Order: sequence, then structure tokens, then C-alpha cells
Amino acid sequence: MGNFRQKMRVAGCSELRVNARTSGSTSSKRLKKARKSEVNFLPDFPEGKAQSDLEIERSAMVSEMKKRKVDWKQIGEMMSNTFPLRRKEIVEDEPLVTQVKDRWPALFSERQIEAEFARLTSVDLKGSFFAGLDQYLAKFLELYKAKNGIVDLTRLMRCLNDDSSTHQKRTVLLLGLPHFLKEDLSCFFKTVEATDDDTFTRGMKVGVVMVKDGEDIIDTSVVLEEAVILSDLKDIPRAFALLMGLLFALNIDYPKELRYTFEVIQKVLMNIGGGQCSSLVHGFRNRLLRKTM
Repeated sequence: MGNFRQKMRVAGCSELRVNARTSGSTSSKRLKKARKSEVNFLPDFPEGKAQSDLEIERSAMVSEMKKRKVDWKQIGEMMSNTFPLRRKEIVEDEPLVTQVKDRWPALFSERQIEAEFARLTSVDLKGSFFAGLDQYLAKFLELYKAKNGIVDLTRLMRCLNDDSSTHQKRTVLLLGLPHFLKEDLSCFFKTVEATDDDTFTRGMKVGVVMVKDGEDIIDTSVVLEEAVILSDLKDIPRAFALLMGLLFALNIDYPKELRYTFEVIQKVLMNIGGGQCSSLVHGFRNRLLRKTM
């Protein structure tokens, strides 16, 4: 287990360019607009504040994050104040995730992922995510059960019984959604052994990894650009929620192979930008609503 966690740290520090996101790109020539229905996508600098002022506060935030005992209240204030600078860098420069992590280490803490999501969308990340899961939970599973001929979906449903917890049902809902929508999650979700080498992230632009030690799940991690960005997460639903927060915070597109899966999560479960859905997701949402009435 110790060797595995060391490998996770090494993977998280490597600089990989699989997402074609490079600093100094020509993206500044393109029209900047919200990709995921953000209400505060690219805010102006505060009145009376120049970029140099916000850069000083950013440097102070980095110094605070290096302390043994971090003042999280102060970090929260600094991150709120520097939000316009951070968005300018992320949206206009499109830096690698590892570069963002170097400049904005606080952004990769759970509390600041939630705070950044709220700043961008005015929505409670975990609150909206889990409320949406629970609202449609029974109806999703009913649809899954009725879907014959999808082997992986049937296998997932066999994990549930009358005594299954809400947590187990949430996990099956999330892992079953790509199968139900006939999308490929092979490069998104992986289960690995604690003894595996660090090549398990290869090919994962966006993903979730579940780590096993024998029959026990000892870790769930979020991967971006082939690097482990978050680890030591409690479970799959929590990992999915924080992944959604990071995709918004880092302005990363959803994987093309799972475009409908993520659209359902955002627009149906979290009810963000639900007024504009693809025809497939619109029809799927109508089926769910008919079953909840």
C-alpha cells in the first residue's frame, strides 16, 4: 500500500500533454464563452485592483499553503479575491493541469473545489449532485433493470439487493449510466491493484480509478491529463462530484466518448443548463420525469 501511494504521488507530479492544452496558445484569439452554463465564467478584475495586485495575493496564498498548519479561512478569502486572475489564466492561456496546480495549489483541496464551483455557477456542488442522484435513483435503476442485453449493466445490477444502501445504489447509477447510454468508459474508469505500476493512468485524459488490495477498496482517485490529481477519496459518488467540480474549475471539456453521460450528470442530475439539452438527453430526461410523476 505504501508503494502504491508513492506511485500515486509520482504520477500526480508528472507533466503530460495529452489534452493539447499548452500555455501561450492561440486560444486568446477565439471568442471566450461559457462551456457549461457558468454564470460567472470570466469576471472582470475588482475595481481599483490591477493584475499585479492579485498576483501578490496569489503568491501569499501559495506561501500559506506551504505551512504545516494552513489557515483555511485566510485561504478562502485569498481564493475568492483572486478568482478573476485565476479564470483569466485558465480560460485564456489553457495551461496544463499540473501548471495550474503549481500556481494555485489551494484549488485542488476539496473545500476550494466546492467553493470554486459555487463561484462559477452559484450552485452547491455536492448538494446539487447528491440531491439529483437521490431524486432519480429509483427511476434510473428501474430503467437499468428493464434494459436487456447489456452485459456490463446487468452485472452491475446484480450487485444490488433489497438491503443495498443508498451509497451502493448511487454507485451503480453512476457506473451504469455510460453502459445505458451505449458510451465507452474504458478510458474513463479503471480498477487497479495496489501492487500495479504507475502506468495505469496512461490514456486517461479524464477518469476515476478505484484501487483494490485483494477484495478491499483502499482508495478512489481522480485522474486528469494522465496524472492523479485527487486521491484518498472515500467512494465513487464523491469522486464523481469532485471531478465535476474540477472540470468546471479548470475549464476542461467533457470526454467525447462520454459526452451524453456528462451531459446527463450536469443538466439532469445537477440541473445546470438543463434548458438546452441534446435531443438524446432531452428524451432521456422526459422518460425519467414521466416515471417520477
